[in-house]
Amino acid sequence: MIVRIMGEGQVKLDDAHFTELNKLDDELLAEMESGDEEGFRRRLGALLDAVRRLGSPLPDDALEPSELILPSPDATLEEVRDMLSDDGLIPG
Repeated sequence: MIVRIMGEGQVKLDDAHFTELNKLDDELLAEMESGDEEGFRRRLGALLDAVRRLGSPLPDDALEPSELILPSPDATLEEVRDMLSDDGLIPG
């Protein structure tokens, strides 16, 4: 799966990593629901770090369609809320 982190670029991720990413996404969603800005920042950073660590960056000139778009590390709580689906940021 190709994942775009807004403002950074694209990463290719193996589907086997989505269990770990969904756990981090659930934790991020819980922080958002509680309105905890510090916890939100920490969980968003952890989710994006995991995508970077587990994935392989695509070259900057690659124009692959992104199957998943994640917010930038400096996104606000409201901006991320606007991106959420019923499953959070990561489906499943």
